[in-house]
Amino acid sequence: MPHVIVKLWPGKSEAQKIRLAEQITKDAMAVLNCGEESVSVSIEEVGSPDWMEKVYKPDILNGSGKLYKKPGY
Repeated sequence: MPHVIVKLWPGKSEAQKIRLAEQITKDAMAVLNCGEESVSVSIEEVGSPDWMEKVYKPDILNGSGKLYKKPGY
């Protein structure tokens, strides 16, 4: 624990995704007081045409109380 799933539009470089995963790992370790071996991060690319159906509606709009930071759109 924890496993963090990041969904974003395609187009970010592998270096950016690696840096993001590293930063999420560091922050999770600091906030949750756990070791690096406990953290996993996956990144799922979802294109703009699919965003509403695959991300916004199920994860943001109907997140059933699990959303801790809402987007500004």
